[in-house]
Amino acid sequence: MASTIAEIPREVLETFARSDEYHNSFLLRPDEGLEYASEHIRENGLMHHMSVPASQGEFLKLVVLAIGAKRVLEVGTLGGYSTIWIGQGLPEDGELITLEISEVNAKVARENLAKAGIRNARVLVGNANETLAGLPTEEPFDLIFVDADKQSYPNYFLEAKRLVRTHGVIIIDNVVQKGRVADRSFARPPAIGVYPNDSTVDGVRTLLKLLKEDKEVEATTIATANEKGYDGFLYAIKL
Repeated sequence: MASTIAEIPREVLETFARSDEYHNSFLLRPDEGLEYASEHIRENGLMHHMSVPASQGEFLKLVVLAIGAKRVLEVGTLGGYSTIWIGQGLPEDGELITLEISEVNAKVARENLAKAGIRNARVLVGNANETLAGLPTEEPFDLIFVDADKQSYPNYFLEAKRLVRTHGVIIIDNVVQKGRVADRSFARPPAIGVYPNDSTVDGVRTLLKLLKEDKEVEATTIATANEKGYDGFLYAIKL
């Protein structure tokens, strides 16, 4: 583990963004629903930088298709951008439940989902820890995607493991955070507007410690370098 993580030079971040844009120009098709969602999120003052990049949205859609998912749970809706990507991969009789703490965000998300033609998604408003605890296990989910408050990641993971089917997939976003999670010297708040405080780092570190001792899942971290900078997500399968 590295002792310190230096800030990434601007020219490197520009290279990440340029490379992401180049590949997306070949691999991602224009989508009016997603374009509308991005603009609608900005217009309503939501933190658009917290939405997944388009390339990761496509990845989520591909996972849904690859595993033949019919039931998906998302923790952290924001404006529904990632929700649309996931919904596009589901069959007509599929079900998508997405959890959001803010009624304002949920309203924007519902409008975006309607505009994008996603009819099989439900936005549940409330504290995600409480909502998750109330979800039954009788109908397990095929995929659970977590992109919410990082300090709750350990509990979100435990609830996701309870709710996902055997050999189902759990994806947890923002587990690299520009290398800060691996930076032993990190003990200060990062730049305003990126991650609010050390609890975001501590939440991921606690999650990783849980995973190290957990014999019921196989997991890996996949680092990403794209238009949003340097980060990564955790990909786990319940055994």
